[in-house]
Amino acid sequence: MSEQPVAVRLAEEVAAIARDDLPAPVLERALDLLRDYLGVALGGAGEESTVALRNGLATLHAGGHATLLGVADRLSAPHAALANGAAAHALEMDDTHQGGSIHLGATVFSAALAAAELADARGDTVLRAAVGGYEVAARLAMALRPAAHYGRGFHPTGTCGVFGAAAATALVFGLDRDGIAAALGIAGSQAAGSMEFLANGAWTKRLHPGWAALAGLHAAALARAGFGAPATIIEGRSGFLHAYTDGADAALLRPSGGYELLRTSIKPHACCRYMQGPIDAALALRAAHRLDPSNVARIEIGMLAAGHPIVCEPLDAKRRPASVVDAQFSLPFGIAVALVCGSASPAEFAPPRLADPTVLRLAACVVGVRDSRLDAVFPREWPSWVRITLRDGRVHEASVSHPRGDPENFPAPAELDAKFRTLAARALPEAAVARLAAAVDAFGETPSVAPLLAAAVPPV
Repeated sequence: MSEQPVAVRLAEEVAAIARDDLPAPVLERALDLLRDYLGVALGGAGEESTVALRNGLATLHAGGHATLLGVADRLSAPHAALANGAAAHALEMDDTHQGGSIHLGATVFSAALAAAELADARGDTVLRAAVGGYEVAARLAMALRPAAHYGRGFHPTGTCGVFGAAAATALVFGLDRDGIAAALGIAGSQAAGSMEFLANGAWTKRLHPGWAALAGLHAAALARAGFGAPATIIEGRSGFLHAYTDGADAALLRPSGGYELLRTSIKPHACCRYMQGPIDAALALRAAHRLDPSNVARIEIGMLAAGHPIVCEPLDAKRRPASVVDAQFSLPFGIAVALVCGSASPAEFAPPRLADPTVLRLAACVVGVRDSRLDAVFPREWPSWVRITLRDGRVHEASVSHPRGDPENFPAPAELDAKFRTLAARALPEAAVARLAAAVDAFGETPSVAPLLAAAVPPV
């Protein structure tokens, strides 16, 4: 008897998530990640790239009745998922799965909420859909091997995210195993996302989770209508694992115990995931030794090999970022601005700081150092170390095994709430933020997504 196609096997597991009892901590974490998603999406709703995207969609007459987070405009459901996903990724503060090096919430929740608004689904349905979507996308990202996938020029948030979005949407639509498998099969022909944005700090990375969410909605809708799909889209001769990586490990597609959603981290800093731990360490040294940036002579950062090309190369360009996107992916800038300002929030990753002479002088002192000891535990862990040498010869060092926000170092409820409220306030007045927070708290029991989405737009 031949083995089931991978898409069918994944579809069976996803279907079980919809019908079986889930552990309370899993649904609680799904709610935490929804709160984080709403915060980052609202925080990014007014970013220049998000506004340009909405304006571009308007020229296509993409109007409809679906909610856009943080603004009063409406679009069709797929285009709302696109716009919300792009907004959620704009600040570089959206969640990241450890083993897959993939942003999940910006894609999965954007698709699930748009689908739920179409279907008038329950809050619990959306949370379960998120669990399923995270599971599928994270396992695919791990199976591709992040470093190998990046090496081919792909961004896993876009390429693997479309499968997670399709799975989540299929669950919201109530598709059975075969329908979910078909949605995954269709999603595979829409898997896209290039790392070439790094060449000039382009906005296209911000597009990736939104486009994956849009494509996931299309995939599930077509599957529901009976559109034929390849059953072997993942493992087939021309399938995903062969086409998108040189180092696939299909064994990582199988259950490993637990839920991948619980292995997802939340970002405290507004920049690339590979910079989070180093910034934690730099801020700890700043606080412990009251460092004066003018006294710093050299800063060495232990960097994972997978992240080195993304945030450390080419070094001269990374030391003088020309745009906000450049800065978000510049280890020298991130370390420098954190040491100068004591924070690495969206306010620091903003145009005025790009020309700050104190930041630029310090950035010129930063060098990333490849360290095989760090690579030995990646991607299970994302460790780093920082060594700061002062002009008088003193050396201060710190290391981080689990950056703030990691599952092993997950934020307390008060910290999660503070991040959510701070970011949401970029799009909503204080009273509206409070209403949205209450809607999130009640979401698991609500019979419709409508109250949550109504609370996520500015009051008239």
